[in-house]
Amino acid sequence: MVKSMTGFGRAEQTVGDKTFLVDIKSLNGKQFELQLKLPGFLKPYEFEIRKLISEKLGRGSLDCIISLKQTGSAKPVSINTDLAKAYFKALEELSEELKLDPSHILSTLVKLPEVITPTGDTLSEDEWNEFKKVILLAIDDLNLHRQEEGKALEEDMVSRIENILKQQEEVIKLEPLRQQKIRDGLKKLLEEQVGKDNYDSNRLEQEIIYYIEKIDISEEQVRLKNHCDYFKSILKEPEESKGKKLSFVLQEIGREVNTTGSKAYDATIQKCVVLMKDELEKAKEQVLNVL
Repeated sequence: MVKSMTGFGRAEQTVGDKTFLVDIKSLNGKQFELQLKLPGFLKPYEFEIRKLISEKLGRGSLDCIISLKQTGSAKPVSINTDLAKAYFKALEELSEELKLDPSHILSTLVKLPEVITPTGDTLSEDEWNEFKKVILLAIDDLNLHRQEEGKALEEDMVSRIENILKQQEEVIKLEPLRQQKIRDGLKKLLEEQVGKDNYDSNRLEQEIIYYIEKIDISEEQVRLKNHCDYFKSILKEPEESKGKKLSFVLQEIGREVNTTGSKAYDATIQKCVVLMKDELEKAKEQVLNVL
């Protein structure tokens, strides 16, 4: 099973006299990074909220916005005058620059975040436990999206690895022909330079065998096949976080492909290597999105 790092989750639920809306958006990232926006009275719970999201979602670049819809009876409010003045100054300057009527700034000002906040708002222990369930619902919704996108990622990566293996089969077919071409080329060159009867054929055969062994690519093909099979087996593992492991295996695949290309000395095999590299790069792009 493969999970993408990309997804979106939303949950809305009433806890006591408050209705919470939780939105979580996730993009790919090497580590866990969370941008969290929440009402002021939830600030004491920020660490626990971050810990909960981190444990459930692993790595990725995440944005979480927690909004409050008041549904109970009216409660006293406080005005953050310092923040309101800062907002007012910025809005006034913008109005002058755009030559707009500043008379409506106040109606805009009271709608800005944290300018007006309920006083004495807290969550009881029972309400906090219920609120955590809202966050978990949003996380579950996001994970559902991650799983759906993960299926598409897995299908694409498997097709890339299969294409690499198809090109490897062509390389294996061409290998005996390559060796024969090397033999024929060396003999022809020697005959042209020193004459057909002026060299020791036994010594030449020894040198050809030594040279062919130096550029033999059979070991690389065995390791390449093993790495590709291992990559596909990792995709089937039950663990959720496997993006880094898959990335490491692709690096090993790339190493064997590059070595094959450097030893090939054959135009047809080089074409197969280029096609393998193309598929490998596409697989690497997809792995960047895997959890």
